[in-house]
Amino acid sequence: MNHGLAIRDSASVDFVWLGTLVHRLDSGIVPFRKAHECQIHVSGGEFNVAANLSDCSVCGPALLPQWSSILIGDLVAERVRAMGVTPCYKMFQHNGATGPNIASVSSDRTYGARVFCNRANEVAAQLNSGDTDWNAIFGPGVRWFHSGGIFGALSDTTPELIIEGMQAARNAGAVVSFDLNFREKLWNLSGGQKRARQVIGRILEKRRRSRRPRTGSAKGVWNCRPGGSCDIKTRPARFPAMIDRVLERYPHIKIIATTLREAHSTNRHGWGAVAWINAQTCMSPLV
Repeated sequence: MNHGLAIRDSASVDFVWLGTLVHRLDSGIVPFRKAHECQIHVSGGEFNVAANLSDCSVCGPALLPQWSSILIGDLVAERVRAMGVTPCYKMFQHNGATGPNIASVSSDRTYGARVFCNRANEVAAQLNSGDTDWNAIFGPGVRWFHSGGIFGALSDTTPELIIEGMQAARNAGAVVSFDLNFREKLWNLSGGQKRARQVIGRILEKRRRSRRPRTGSAKGVWNCRPGGSCDIKTRPARFPAMIDRVLERYPHIKIIATTLREAHSTNRHGWGAVAWINAQTCMSPLV
């Protein structure tokens, strides 16, 4: 299939991402309120893409904030290296009391898919345009640049940094993608769905590939949720209608894709995917 993207034949770096990280506290099968110990997992909406690509022998630098002289920051940095992602940090000094902090997520499997996020004084929210030497990042040659809506929702400055990075990526000949990853509770802190549509709309004007991870993203960002249930088996049938609405507003988009996820618990999901690629719709098996 012709995907319609101009991907460089050769580059020093395959994939560059811009985003934030969280550390997740998982008490396993023990209710969180009864737990005496937890496993710690490092993840992030944008980072997860790079970490999984590293398993396919694809590697690139991670652009993300990091504490200095604080134990959680050191733990996160170690896990980033262990997952095969090359970091490119802006360092922040923790004040020893209130932050800035790396976001934490607490998960409890005993009540289904239940999580609690603490993003108070999150360090990534302090990033701004002008913080990154894009010439140094893209100068050696980069194939793909990626960011997402969680990072864009953190503050007034992070969308500007995303747009700046996308412009630098285009100038360097890299493919640009963006994962909407709509988080209603995050956007409610700064204007709700109305502001989300405004901010994400500006960002989508700057890129040629988009990923819409769940029905909630379409409802919150494009306001184009077709009627019907949200069952994972019926959702693909609504995908073409959403595509038509998106392309009316952003005709330059080359690819739109969405995962089909059904959360049975915090650690067990049903998965599938559907994509619109150069006017053709493709769908994976649902597992």
